[in-house]
Amino acid sequence: MKTEADARSNPATESAPAPLWARLTATFFGFGRMRPGPGTWGSAATVVLWWLVGRQLPVSAQPWMAAALAGVATAVGIPAATRVARATGIKDPSFVVIDEVAGQLVTLIGAPIAWKSLVLGFILFRGFDIVKPPPVRSLERLPEGTGIVVDDLGAGVYALAVMQTVLHFSHWLS
Repeated sequence: MKTEADARSNPATESAPAPLWARLTATFFGFGRMRPGPGTWGSAATVVLWWLVGRQLPVSAQPWMAAALAGVATAVGIPAATRVARATGIKDPSFVVIDEVAGQLVTLIGAPIAWKSLVLGFILFRGFDIVKPPPVRSLERLPEGTGIVVDDLGAGVYALAVMQTVLHFSHWLS
């Protein structure tokens, strides 16, 4: 597969564009097209949307809803990312940010919907997503959309573990 630089320098090598549903899903309705740092924009949009949605829910329902939304983002995101990657010929396009949405939601499972915990969850997820500690980096080798999305789920699990540890031992985040 080619790199994003290859695709930009030779757009004629692209196959037919991915279907609209796949492009909208993969870019999280265009947040993946924002610069700089599309992954950061995708994560930030997820945190803001979770804040808007989550505070409308009873506290007891918030962890289940975050987990369910992460599941939906994963279930729809893998085929969407696959279609977009195939259409562009790029193994892991940076503008595909549905993986950040899923991983960020995993991080926020069980976190209070308060600005301090949301900011910490954002920072933790972005850090683990960028660093990709073992074995997260190896998950990128999974095929197509699975590799694009699952490595971010792994980063989300690391961030979730740290977030829950901090929440357990600290009262300042509530």
